[in-house]
Amino acid sequence: MSKTRSMKTLTLTMLALPAILVIFVFSYIPMAGIFIAFKNVNYEQGIFRSPWSGFENFNYFFSSSDAWMVVRNTLGYNTVFIVVGTLLSIIFALLLNEVISRKFLKTYQTLFFFPYFFSWIIVAYMAYSFIGPYGIVTGWLEDLGFTSFDFYTETWIWPILLTFINVWKGLGYTSIIFYAGILGISQDYFEAAAIDGASKFQTIIKITLPLLMPLITIMTLLSIGKIFYSDFGLFFFVPREVGQLYPVTQVIDTYVYRMLRQSGDIGMSSAVGLFQSMMGFVVVLLSNYMVKRVNEENKLF
Repeated sequence: MSKTRSMKTLTLTMLALPAILVIFVFSYIPMAGIFIAFKNVNYEQGIFRSPWSGFENFNYFFSSSDAWMVVRNTLGYNTVFIVVGTLLSIIFALLLNEVISRKFLKTYQTLFFFPYFFSWIIVAYMAYSFIGPYGIVTGWLEDLGFTSFDFYTETWIWPILLTFINVWKGLGYTSIIFYAGILGISQDYFEAAAIDGASKFQTIIKITLPLLMPLITIMTLLSIGKIFYSDFGLFFFVPREVGQLYPVTQVIDTYVYRMLRQSGDIGMSSAVGLFQSMMGFVVVLLSNYMVKRVNEENKLF
């Protein structure tokens, strides 16, 4: 019995080995470069011989006048993305589950999943073709009498646009995960509900959502772990680096990139990256602790 179990463990380990190696090479080995955040990097002396700077790189970022703005934008956008994206993905997964025809189901899945494969550069040009100076939507607005409206100078509309674009691109991918979770629910529950005369809405509220809650919790916790990170392509390419939009489109990742491009200070960028990782780690621990207090079965670890 123990020999069979050992062989099964070895087989599963070998299957997981490629993923383990990828995580080790790209996630654990780079952690050795954390010390760069505490150095005043001099390219002539090299990374290891450069003088230590303590927390000077952190002070440089937090004393900046833009620090609060980029942190606010990062947390605000990610919070909205998590709430709106998760809610719409669950709704779309529930709608997919109610599609009777399997033929049309594949069509719906393809249509909504396809945007996930677009690069942000393509998405940026698609957006520009709609809301640019000569875009389709801009032309419609001009026909309605809004001749002076320019999307790339109006800051108030960009939180809405970025949220829409982010949800549109990732909705299909996330909804497929929830749809797979729904398919994993035993049909006996739904048959019993139908026998008892439960409506579709009652079945969703009393059966589907409660049984889907562990998956929803895990996906949310994983998203919260990256709440201090932003999708660089979304915030860099879609607004097209228009300086007037920085107050509502500048996030930590784009701010660090632009500062690194201007000053070449990798110590400061490493410090900000370390700050993002540590804060994300703390947020995950706190979120998991709160979930554990409410329902221990839904916790991540």
